This record gives sequence, C-alpha cells and structure tokens, in this order.
Amino acid sequence: MWRELWTLAARAARGSCRLCTRQSSGAPAFGSGATIFALSSGQGRCGIAVIRTSGPASRHALRSLTAPRDLPQARSASLRLLSDPHTGEPLDRALVLWFPGPQSFTGEDCVEFHVHGGPAVVSGVLQALGSVPGLRPAEAGEFTRRAFAHGKLSLTEVEGLADLIHAETEAQRRQALRQLDGELGQLCHSWAETLTKALAHVEAYIDFGEDDNLEEGVLEQADSQVQGLVVALDAHLRDARRGQRLRSGAHVVVTGPPNAGKSSLVNLLSQKPVSIVSPEPGTTRDVLEIPVDLAGFPALLSDTAGLREGVGPVEQEGVRRARERLEQADLILAVLDASDLASPSSCSFLDTVVALLGAQSQRLLLVLNKSDLLPSAGLGPGPDLPPHLLLSCLTREGLDGLLEALKKELAVVCGDPSTGPPLLTRARHRHHLQGCLDALGHYKQTRDLALAAEALRIARRHLTHLTGGGGTEEVLDIIFRDFCVGK
Repeated sequence: MWRELWTLAARAARGSCRLCTRQSSGAPAFGSGATIFALSSGQGRCGIAVIRTSGPASRHALRSLTAPRDLPQARSASLRLLSDPHTGEPLDRALVLWFPGPQSFTGEDCVEFHVHGGPAVVSGVLQALGSVPGLRPAEAGEFTRRAFAHGKLSLTEVEGLADLIHAETEAQRRQALRQLDGELGQLCHSWAETLTKALAHVEAYIDFGEDDNLEEGVLEQADSQVQGLVVALDAHLRDARRGQRLRSGAHVVVTGPPNAGKSSLVNLLSQKPVSIVSPEPGTTRDVLEIPVDLAGFPALLSDTAGLREGVGPVEQEGVRRARERLEQADLILAVLDASDLASPSSCSFLDTVVALLGAQSQRLLLVLNKSDLLPSAGLGPGPDLPPHLLLSCLTREGLDGLLEALKKELAVVCGDPSTGPPLLTRARHRHHLQGCLDALGHYKQTRDLALAAEALRIARRHLTHLTGGGGTEEVLDIIFRDFCVGK
C-alpha cells in the first residue's frame, strides 16, 4: 500500500515538472537544485506521520499547502489547515515547522508536516507536494546526503546516524551515539593536524635547510610527532575488530553432548521457541542461528548438534558443522547436564572439548544445566571442574548470573561503548587507518626528504578520506544506501 502511495506522489511530481517553465512570478526559481520530499516517519498506520521537504522550493511548498499563506515563526510548531494547492480541498489539520537554511538538518530550507498517520491523509499530502512545481520524491538517504554535502555531518557521523537508526541493543545505541556525536571524526581530525604539523616541519627543512634562521631540531620534532601517531594508530588497529562485532553481532556458539539442554538454553536466551526440545538424543542435527540481544550486546546465537560419534551420516554432518562453528566462535557456551557429570559423554566432552578450547585461549563459559535435578547437597561425585555456572532452564534459576557473565565476556569481545576511545565499526575505517600506518612506515624508512614528505601527504589523505573529504562517489553511494527514504 505504501509503495502505491509513493508511486502516486512520484507521478504527481513528474507531472508538475512539465509546468516548471510556466511558473507564476510568486514561485521561486529552481536553478540551485531540486527540492525533495518524503515520509520520514515509519510506514503503516500511526497517530502522527512526519513528512518533510528540503530544498529551495520548501518555502513555496509550505505556502502552497497552508492557510494562512504567511510563513510560521522559524523552528516553532504552528497549527495549520493543509489544502490541495490546485483544488483547495482540505487534506488535514496539522502541525507545521519551518526551518530556514542553513540552520536545518540538511543546511537547506526545510519544512516538516506533522499530519495524522492514516494512509488517506499521508497519500493526500504526498500527492499535493508532488503537484507543487520543483518538488520530487527523495531517494533513499538523500536528506542525510544533503546534510553531508553542506557540511552538517562528517562521513563518520553519517555512519553513526545510520547505525543509530538500525541499533537493536543498548550497546549498539551507545556506540552509534558516540560516533554521531563526532568522537571518531574528532580523533581523526586531531591526527590529521599532527600530520600537517609534521609535514610543515619536513617541508620547511627542504626549503630552508641551509638557512641559519631555521629552528634547530625541526626534523626531530616531525619524527617525534610521527612516532606518537604510529603508536596511537597501532593501538586502534589491534582492537581485535571489537567495533565491527559490536555493529554486526558477536558469534556465540552453544555446544555440549546430546541431551545437555543446549536447545533449551537457546530458547531461554532468545525468549522464543526457536529450537526443538526433546528427550530424544540427537534432535538438533544442523546449525540453527538466531540474532539475539544478550545482556545489551548484539549476538548471533548458534544451536549446534550434540558432540558425539554420529550414528548416521546426517548426524555426522551435523557434528562436523558444529565443530566448524566452534572454530569461528567469538564466545562459546559449553553446556553439561549437572545431574549427569560422571557419564562417559560428559567426561569426554570435558577432556576433549573444554580442555582443548581452554588451551587455545578461546573465550568459554561452562554452564551446568538442569540444576533443579540436583540433590540439596549440590553436585555429586564427578570429574574436577573448571569455573562454571549453575543454571536451570526449567526454573530459570541462575539465569541472572549467566547474563551477568555474558555481559562481562561480550564487553571484552565487542568493546565497552560507554568507555575508552572510539571503536572502529566498519572495514572502511580499518582500511584507511592501516593505509595511514603503512604510509608512516614508508616515512620512517626513507632517507629522501621529498619522499618522506609525500608519505606524510598520503597518510594525511587516508585520514581525510575516513571522515569524508575527497571520498569517491561509489563509496558514498554504498554508505547512504543504508538509509531509508525520508532520512
């Protein structure tokens, strides 16, 4: 339905473009660029829907749809009757806000129409805007792209805004807000300033090296500045890709012998019956994955086949895939039956899986499930156990302790977005920082001052590209494609 409404608005906009050459003297000139409009709030029935415009014809669009025709006070809500500009038919009584540029989100003249969220109202207002000469429907991400083009947002802030829109967990929201506030961009700007000073010192030595008036130790100052920057860049690049995990989700794999309660644990953590639970061993034969919010952190939770010698080719393939997932995991939840620790399957799992993964320094939490079946005396005789957590998926006893342990582990895996330096959330960030570091490596190795200066220029160019200066259109297209229409 909403796609049909948008098609109607687009047709109206195309029709109005044919009238642009016959505008009245009261309409604005559109040579400075098109004016765009879109539904910015979520699609579907709602109490209030927000439709906005951006561009030089926003003022004319507001006057065309509202009565009285005078502009409301800037950045103040005003109640107006919206009418079709051609027929005069009332469309809705709405709040309108006028944001004259450059004090607006995009840096251009902008208008917001806060209308009632029924499909008929939204359709009517969109068609009315499409009939105003000079207006056309916005492309996905076009409002934010205009904000970037007018210097309202850096490229890292644009990415932070996109991440905030798509954030599903508390940790993702915190990280996105930090990036939107410009922390990563400001850090890159400070690094770029350091390189600018170092480059100035090197070029001064090239131009005035034989001049007695040149301050002593100019090259040593440049070398010191570069060395400090190398240390800072190396520290950021050795973050084990925590920021990218925070953005896309850590891979958490649930493993254990058959009938330990792995599927029950997956259902408990995901808060929905995603896995089949049965007393029959070997129920889960393939890897079942579901994105979840674990203690405020994003995770891809994988339920795997019970680790044992498969009784058939299908189960053998399931066990092979389970072991493959263990090698890829960021965090492993090893599950055992607390009431059956002395069994051969439990002992074998402890000796061959838990001990091996621990020796490989993989992050692992040992969970003893079915604690509700234990006698009042606690765990019975069995093998020596590493640190573990007791849990009952049936009664949920021990769940708070498990979530707290998961929060601590995932904070290490994904990074704590509320503390420390800004995280690198995209491969693009790592690419440019690594390129900068490589260029600084060339600077340190060369003896030719002209080549050293060029290495500093290349390093600085990488930092500039990271925040959006001189970026190629292809990269910008990919970034802005993450936005919905109207943002």
